[in-house]
Amino acid sequence: MAKIQLGVMFGSRTCEHEVSIISGVQLARAADREKYDVWPIYIDKDGRWYTGDKLLDIKTYTPFDPYAKGITRVTLDLTAGSGALISYQQNNGLFNKGVTPVTVCKLDCVIPVMHGLHGEDGTIQGLMELANIPYSSTGVGGSAIGMDKIMMKQVFRGMNFPILPDIFALRSQWQADPDAVIARVEEKLDYPVFCKPACLGSSIGVSRANDREGLRESLDLAFSYDRRVLIEKGLDRPIEVNCSVLGYDGETQASVTEMPTTASGDLLDFADKYLSGGGGSKGMASLQRVMPAPVGDEMVKRIEKLSCDVFNALDCKGVVRIDYMLTGEDELYITEINTIPGSMAFYLWNESGLPYPKLIDKLVEYAQKAHADKNENNYAFTSDILNGVSLGGKTGAKNGGKLGGKLG
Repeated sequence: MAKIQLGVMFGSRTCEHEVSIISGVQLARAADREKYDVWPIYIDKDGRWYTGDKLLDIKTYTPFDPYAKGITRVTLDLTAGSGALISYQQNNGLFNKGVTPVTVCKLDCVIPVMHGLHGEDGTIQGLMELANIPYSSTGVGGSAIGMDKIMMKQVFRGMNFPILPDIFALRSQWQADPDAVIARVEEKLDYPVFCKPACLGSSIGVSRANDREGLRESLDLAFSYDRRVLIEKGLDRPIEVNCSVLGYDGETQASVTEMPTTASGDLLDFADKYLSGGGGSKGMASLQRVMPAPVGDEMVKRIEKLSCDVFNALDCKGVVRIDYMLTGEDELYITEINTIPGSMAFYLWNESGLPYPKLIDKLVEYAQKAHADKNENNYAFTSDILNGVSLGGKTGAKNGGKLGGKLG
């Protein structure tokens, strides 16, 4: 049986670029070569696409040399169903100047391993939909909502999911009258509060404010990363717990629940997640954690059910991770959903009895199933509406002619 041509896409124009590289290389190296021809697809910080086996070596990126042997610049053919990665080769003949397009491979499936904007936010998912290529992540709508913390909380609030009180502010409001923004926060929320850029992950730009001066500094930081900022009520030394969900179309299973830890007991920041202990090359998999989380069987069941409910509410696909805060009084609050989690949460699934290669198999399976479901939809509806339309005159003519027929 022919191998599946599997594209593993990572990088892109995002603050989480390096984190995505780690996650992407991890996955590409873990895929079963008996089943897949793996095509790493790296998108650099300027949006250029590359492929080649050299991209499987993490050292390739420090620094990245696009002209190195074993790296080919490519583009994606957006013709529906093509799946072709194309390179353009320079013609050297005397009478044949220019470039010739060459198909490097034809992708059967893509696993986006991208964190943050221009990848996890529905943009790459939309590109895959246009190109009609099976892909493993949550679709356009769920990805966009999951990326945007402000919209996400509005949706969760409407579904009666447990979330912390919050407000949001715009950079233009902050620049025009910072005191008014601070006054609005203090009117609605008690200290401490957390300020979070609306569309960033990996705790980048997130900080805690215990008083007015701290709030001013936190908002300055958050607005440097995003024009919209979420300000959320803080809790008194909560426990962070996370749970991953795998599935598609109502079929869901929850992983073991984890409790990430820090030496200080404080909430995790970017350095805790990716830089502590020299474990940066291992991404989220290097973080200290307790599995299963010691929160009691009943709470674990509650977290697992709520995680599956959130997964289904956003019509998720593939693997996600949902993060929570838990108080000493057993109050549980959703912090966020990561529709493409760091390291694809493989460490949670490995602990749950599903090794990384098997997890990748499930991602491909769900991608193909969702693609088959999409192709069952009827896109062939036709009408005679064009036969009844006359624009009249010539393009650009005075008065532009009249639109004949009735539309709508």
